[in-house]
Amino acid sequence: MNTHVPKILVVDDTHANLVAMRHLLADSGAELVEASSGNEALSRCLDQQFALILLDVNMPDMDGFEVAQLLGETEHLHDTPVIFVTAAYADDINRLKGYRSGAVDYIAKPINDAILKSKVRVFLELHNARMQLQQTLEELSDRNRQLQAEIAERQRIEAQVRHQATHDMLTGLPNRVLFHDRLRAAVQYSMVHGVPFALALVDIDGFKGVNDTYGHPAGDALLQAISSRLAQHVRTNDTAARLGGDEFAVIFRDAGDVAPLLQRCQDICNILAQPYPLQGEHGAFLARVSASIGIAVWNEQIDSDEALIQAADRAMYQVKDHGKNGCALAAM
Repeated sequence: MNTHVPKILVVDDTHANLVAMRHLLADSGAELVEASSGNEALSRCLDQQFALILLDVNMPDMDGFEVAQLLGETEHLHDTPVIFVTAAYADDINRLKGYRSGAVDYIAKPINDAILKSKVRVFLELHNARMQLQQTLEELSDRNRQLQAEIAERQRIEAQVRHQATHDMLTGLPNRVLFHDRLRAAVQYSMVHGVPFALALVDIDGFKGVNDTYGHPAGDALLQAISSRLAQHVRTNDTAARLGGDEFAVIFRDAGDVAPLLQRCQDICNILAQPYPLQGEHGAFLARVSASIGIAVWNEQIDSDEALIQAADRAMYQVKDHGKNGCALAAM
């Protein structure tokens, strides 16, 4: 419930006039604040917000015109309505001067009670309507911020769900689903642009022994470490994925030259064969594994992504048959 009580500033250098205003506006529903000079009126306006200012024109030192002009030049005060209270109401020149100074209306002296109350009531109603509008706008703004926060949170959750659906939970690498999507995309791109790409299947040698000897948590930690090294040694436009267990894959985009491709795969072999400091069930240990990598380069004679996978798989088993820890290029 809105408990805002509007304030009216009454400015007059004659005490009797202030008392009369106080009596006439006692039942207006507003809180009356009094000032007996222009300087005092300006001081009141600096720390209070008024729905209306009833301003005597004829005051010593600083008259009402000057006060209204200064109010209009102050950013947070220029919208406060000012009604001049003056005996010079019939003077068109003074009236025009008053409007130019920022007055919205005039009340002539001697004051007609009914006119004063009627005009004050109108401006208080306008003020209350403005306050209600401002409150409504603030509530709408708050609600809009809440909605934006809810939308952002929903988008974050949706992105997280999409990521979880396409990435391996343990290692964070693309999973088999995303791997196949990117492999098909690479095939389509190469068919359109004629730019070869390559697929490497990576099988970790010796992983089962580490897993059996040191426990599954150590095996999981080893897979995470392998994934980290693999991800760090592929380019941003390549894809390193975990297909399951200790099987990984790398899609090399723009792999037209075989020699650099083989060197990159050998570099991966070397980095994956370096020891892994891990924690096992019985303390710290160094895990030593290696990688067997089979490579297949796409060309126009390959009729499907599955045929490319089978070619890389055959090359990988050739490496295993010849002692593991190495690379082999599939004959296409």
